[in-house]
Amino acid sequence: MTAIYLIGLREGLEITLVVSILVAFLLKTGRRHLLRPVWAGVAAAAVLAAGFAALLQVGAARLSFTHQELFEAIASLVAVVFVTWMIFWMRRMARHMGRELRGRLDEAAGLGPFAVASVAFLAVIREGLETSILFYAAAQGTTDSVRPLIGVTLGLLTAVALGWLLYFGAVRINLTVFFTVTGALLVLVAAGIGKYGVHDLQEAGVLPGLNTLAYDVSGSFPPGAWYAELLRGLINFTPAPTVLETIAWLAYGIPVLILFLKPAKTPAVTPVAS
Repeated sequence: MTAIYLIGLREGLEITLVVSILVAFLLKTGRRHLLRPVWAGVAAAAVLAAGFAALLQVGAARLSFTHQELFEAIASLVAVVFVTWMIFWMRRMARHMGRELRGRLDEAAGLGPFAVASVAFLAVIREGLETSILFYAAAQGTTDSVRPLIGVTLGLLTAVALGWLLYFGAVRINLTVFFTVTGALLVLVAAGIGKYGVHDLQEAGVLPGLNTLAYDVSGSFPPGAWYAELLRGLINFTPAPTVLETIAWLAYGIPVLILFLKPAKTPAVTPVAS
């Protein structure tokens, strides 16, 4: 559940912050009557995201073994793309997100409740669909269908609680540090998801080398051991991975983690001649 909890926490806090910005803006500008359309848009986005997650699960279950492996591989690779785009987008746009959302909501308020609901819906649905895809991809490989649901639910509930406390000033969190730490952990999660996608492609016969192992440390990581489960849940660690799986993990995880943790360049200030 570790990786799925982290996904729920990260994505849930982003959603909570977005909703908090919209609600606070309406309250501060005396537009309390527009809160209902905002909540309607948020609810519609939540229902659609949950329906999409259920559709992924049901649709995959109806496929043949080969097609199911291909479907899971594609979902895993799409999830890796989403994670990569999300963490770099958040690092670049976090400072301007509030101003952009308030600007959109201010324009929508002049057009009516439906426009306000649309702004809230669009602001939340992107995170909701990302959460659905990441949840589906991260939950692959587990034989217990309940634990992933518990993990994502706990992550979302933790995010809502943190967002609520932040909104009322009960706690203070350095969001830059929070998103940097969780972003780095999500890079490792994405590397594991990509590794699982490569394994699915090998299972489906698209890629070779299913029986060519990079190493085998099964004796040191017995099934059911807490440390083995923690590593498997967080970075999709397997004690006997194939060569291609290992290459995929390293080829993605190392360079992306270095790029993400690399300090962002600050624009140079050109002196004004007097």
